[in-house]
Amino acid sequence: MKSIFKFIKHFRELGAFQQLPREERRLVFYSEGKNYWIHLEGLIKALLENSNIPICFISSNENDPGLQLVHPNYRSFEIDEGWIRNWLFENIEADVMVMTMPDIGQYQVKCSRHSVHYVYVQHSLVSMHMVYRKGAFDHYQSIFCAAPHHLKEIRAIETQYKLPKKDLYEHGYARLDDIIDQAKLRTKTKDNEPIHVLLAPSWGPDSIIETVGDVVVDLLMSRGYQVTLRPHPQTIKFSEAMVNKIVSQYKHNALFKFEANVDGQESLHQSDIMICDWSGAALDYAFGLDKPVVFIDVPRKVNNPEYTEIDIEPFEVSIREKIGCVLPLNELDQLCNKIDASLKTHTQEGIVCDVFNQGSSAQTGAKFLTKILANHIK
Repeated sequence: MKSIFKFIKHFRELGAFQQLPREERRLVFYSEGKNYWIHLEGLIKALLENSNIPICFISSNENDPGLQLVHPNYRSFEIDEGWIRNWLFENIEADVMVMTMPDIGQYQVKCSRHSVHYVYVQHSLVSMHMVYRKGAFDHYQSIFCAAPHHLKEIRAIETQYKLPKKDLYEHGYARLDDIIDQAKLRTKTKDNEPIHVLLAPSWGPDSIIETVGDVVVDLLMSRGYQVTLRPHPQTIKFSEAMVNKIVSQYKHNALFKFEANVDGQESLHQSDIMICDWSGAALDYAFGLDKPVVFIDVPRKVNNPEYTEIDIEPFEVSIREKIGCVLPLNELDQLCNKIDASLKTHTQEGIVCDVFNQGSSAQTGAKFLTKILANHIK
């Protein structure tokens, strides 16, 4: 019964969007859910503050904060991830659509049969040719780049596969801006507390939780560390049994905390060190907070088997040993010693992630979108 009510709700939301006058849905933002709001929020609010451009926001998650924003020039709609959304995407009439979702036009989510200019906004600092599938960005006309390596990777992909050149914009990275801003507002943790370890890996069959998660947590807890387990939402979805096994074992231990909300920042600021694999969260942590990372050397997260044809070392590969240390799987018993050593010797002096427009990505991106929209008036 609940699913029927949701279907009716989403169908009505679709109708409400379709009934808007065409001039009120020239600029549309789409969010897959609440974890992506941080990457779109600044752009939307900067546009609302500095222009009269009407904005439509569509989300596929009822808990998305973007659905709660109120402004005379802003309308939000909740539409599911199923066929209602897919039909809308194939038939949407808009000038510009802004998203953080790769693979549009490749799988079930198609491009519109109408002329729509698609803008991709980065939701991670990781490379664009190894972690993402081949062709993940082919149907975007504009790419908002977070840092110089994104510019180089896209141009190299275009050259390798003889693709039309996209419009590339030196935008920045909202997540990093927000982490740095939040850090300025927080007080330091008290002395004499246990070392706080944040376990925040990526997801997939070769990732930490899916392979050695229980062993890692056992090692950390036996050393007396405070441990926060922060799995990727996809891990919770596809490896629920392993997550539940770990949580059930330690849920009554005051030093253990399970955190399912990856869009929050509390554990990032409270922890002393992160354990990771190939997640972009490690880059946010290291560059946003200048804290060390221990990378457990599980197999690379490769969603594009042809990534080596792009003769650029992926950023997340090249930076690992500069922002932390790498621990081979066969040396897992040395994990706690690595943590202690990293905390004593860590320094990022001279290590910089040259993110564009740090601290002002929202305002810069809003200006870019205004320009893009002006160039695509129907």
